[in-house]
Amino acid sequence: MRHLAAPELSFLCDMELTVEGAHLPGKTPIGNRRIIRVTGGKLRGEKLNADVIPGGDDWITVREDGTIIQDVRILLKTDDDALILMTYRGIRTGTREVLTRLDQGEEVDPAEYYFRTAPIFETSSEKYDWLNKRIFVSKGIRLPQGVNYSIYTVE
Repeated sequence: MRHLAAPELSFLCDMELTVEGAHLPGKTPIGNRRIIRVTGGKLRGEKLNADVIPGGDDWITVREDGTIIQDVRILLKTDDDALILMTYRGIRTGTREVLTRLDQGEEVDPAEYYFRTAPIFETSSEKYDWLNKRIFVSKGIRLPQGVNYSIYTVE
């Protein structure tokens, strides 16, 4: 069997999201749930610049070990007025002590935890149609007031 070289990554943009406090529906059969409203944000890169339209949500499942599984849906408006739907699933995990510090709103060195997502973009814009046809990954940082991601295209 032929072994192919690993895919390369190319930088797409940085994304900063602001969020409000978590709504805590509690433990369900799926896990402990949190719903966090996205109040705004921006994406900035060479090929993509957009603002986040307030009103998206992050539906979080917290596993028994404290690992967080994200299910996020947001709407973007580019600087040239195109609308782009963005969804992503992600995972944030680390030691219990680190996850507790993050939950308490502390700023924690991102080297102390794993935080990755897999964004999917959807748009009717011809200019941004290429977003419909690529795979993306990101690395995240949880901050007291929100989250920051660096998003990469898988080449």
